[in-house]
Amino acid sequence: MTPTLFVGNYNYSSWSLRPWLCLAWAEIAFAERFVDLDQAGYGGDGIAELKAISPTAKVPVLEIDGTRIWDSVAIAEWAAETSGQLLPSAPVERALVRSAVAEMHSGFAALRRDLPMNIRRRCRAHGLPADTLRDLDRLSTLWDWGRNRFGDRGPYLFGQRSLADAFYLPVAARLRTYAVALASDQAERYGAMLLEDEAFQIWEARVLAEPVRAFAQVPLDAVYPGTDLA
Repeated sequence: MTPTLFVGNYNYSSWSLRPWLCLAWAEIAFAERFVDLDQAGYGGDGIAELKAISPTAKVPVLEIDGTRIWDSVAIAEWAAETSGQLLPSAPVERALVRSAVAEMHSGFAALRRDLPMNIRRRCRAHGLPADTLRDLDRLSTLWDWGRNRFGDRGPYLFGQRSLADAFYLPVAARLRTYAVALASDQAERYGAMLLEDEAFQIWEARVLAEPVRAFAQVPLDAVYPGTDLA
């Protein structure tokens, strides 16, 4: 049976995008089911539709033969293990990729708080607090480290495309949305390269094809008012 990936709103759901990219890059056939996150229960007790799908009432969820996997890292790992792609062959390098993925999965909270995912919008962030600036410095350092160490193997964070690129691509999209530049030119180039990915451009085209509708549950479209660039 073809696996089914449950995803949220294309413009806002970075956690849906990450495993979607992993499945696409791994060339795994999958169906897709959209769940609108802009409804009662978001950020609170949970959306009723999602409660029936996931024990955490969140997306993404991957259903495989009646079994549901409810975490983005677990889905990404399943895609890598099933396809034999997206993880290096050397155990230490696989651990490094997993370290980068885990850091994104559990960290960068301030960056995610102050630069929410919004693929369509173009504006300019300002007045970022110290913890967000620290996150941006760490992001620049991490991307620079990966490119310095593995750049002779290819253009991705670990040379060849891996799970880590899927987890950091939505971050590159956030930086573009809010006109945030990193300290390292090399890190900037890596982020720009990610946004040229063919699969991501398919996702982005879906966003641009949708009618423009502000997210009603939380003011994702109202941060940094008066700074819109387009």
